[in-house]
Amino acid sequence: MDIIEDINCVLNESKRRSDLKLNSYNKRKTHKKQMAFHKCKAKNRWVFGGNRSGKTECGAVETVWRALGIHPYQKNERDTIGWVVSLSMQVQRDVAQKSVLKYLDKSKIDRIVMLSGSKDSFEYGVIDYIMVRNVFGGLSKIGFKSCEASREKFQGTSLDYVWFDEEPPYDIYAECKMRVMDRGGVIFGTMTPLKGLSWVYETIYLNKNNDKNVWYIFMEWADNPYLPKKEVDELTASMSQDELTSRRYGRFQSSSGLVYTEFDESIHVVDPFTVPLDWQDKISIDPGLSNPLSAHWYVVDFDGNVYVIAEHYEAKRDVAYHAERIKAISDSLQWHRECNGNVYGLIDSAANQRTLGSVKSVAELFYENGITVNSKVDKDVFTGINRVKAYLKNADGKSRLFIFRNCVNLIREFKCYRWGDGESPRKIDDHALDELRYYICSRPESPKTIVQKSGIQKDKERLSKRLKRLY
Repeated sequence: MDIIEDINCVLNESKRRSDLKLNSYNKRKTHKKQMAFHKCKAKNRWVFGGNRSGKTECGAVETVWRALGIHPYQKNERDTIGWVVSLSMQVQRDVAQKSVLKYLDKSKIDRIVMLSGSKDSFEYGVIDYIMVRNVFGGLSKIGFKSCEASREKFQGTSLDYVWFDEEPPYDIYAECKMRVMDRGGVIFGTMTPLKGLSWVYETIYLNKNNDKNVWYIFMEWADNPYLPKKEVDELTASMSQDELTSRRYGRFQSSSGLVYTEFDESIHVVDPFTVPLDWQDKISIDPGLSNPLSAHWYVVDFDGNVYVIAEHYEAKRDVAYHAERIKAISDSLQWHRECNGNVYGLIDSAANQRTLGSVKSVAELFYENGITVNSKVDKDVFTGINRVKAYLKNADGKSRLFIFRNCVNLIREFKCYRWGDGESPRKIDDHALDELRYYICSRPESPKTIVQKSGIQKDKERLSKRLKRLY
């Protein structure tokens, strides 16, 4: 009888500690980025975080919540099957497996199957899978996988979720996406970007395919309120800038630096809102036939702040198609027109050139299709980059350039625009940024010279713009 009581005491204490940790985690409103991750409804979401930023706990708690059927932010009404994927079996045992067991009440464990080690001391061995008693009276399965295995080892199973603890090889990621498809499952990853500009950078961070299911968030030491400030300051002072970029801030880096280091999605990307017609300014176009044509609609508020509110970005189309799309988007925005009914925009001066295959220039073709273009733009790259930088962050540290979240290609180009050899940027994925430069350089004043306008001045400008629209 004493032995049974001892066992019950151990189980009750284990349950108390696990419940306490899980309940305590759920009350961590101070770690706002962890909660943002759990609340997000995207089917492919990632945490890019520095070491000790709290990223691994996101994956572990998400896994336990889904297995138990108690996720506070996501609907889950059935037994679940999921995988926890680590880089190696040793990393699985020491990191992901340990984190899951930290939050999983042992009394909820129905059985454990081991790959190595003893079931009596499963914490110290390598687990194959855990069967978990959930709140629906059934059993959920948490399987553990290692990237050391071949892609074939990841085939054949239908899953509700996959958690990648650190960055997996692309073929394993692609295979796991297939595993969650038929059950409408989710992928989530938690990682420190230590492999440079890998497939995760292209597929998740840049989201080159514009996948609406992709979501990510960055975490750094300052986001984790449970790290001692003294330790953070001392470690920060002892590390190089390259180390801090990845290991503190969880940021991607490569041998060639970003051109627009001032660009910050949390500042410069905003949710769309209803724009007053008085703010409308210009459309700017970078033409392309085989390459993408990029066009954006720019508005300016009465404090001189520029907003990019709409986007047309498409390749392998002719001028007639692009002109119709530009007119259609303009109509949807109630965009102002010239007195002859044409839409007006800036365009690359190369649009004046005639090709061997056409007797008319691109500018002439646009005009015939209802778009009047002004090709007298400043194409000096160095000047344009510096003007854009000043709008991203002026001398007072404030931004005067904001981009609506629906302009996905402009945002993507900002994130991947890098210096090449010498002092010139690489001519890759820069179509939107080219026409952004044309527009910014057309502005009559630099952000440095802008002064705060009075209410009377703003009213005069508002009245002047309305009169121009009428006449």
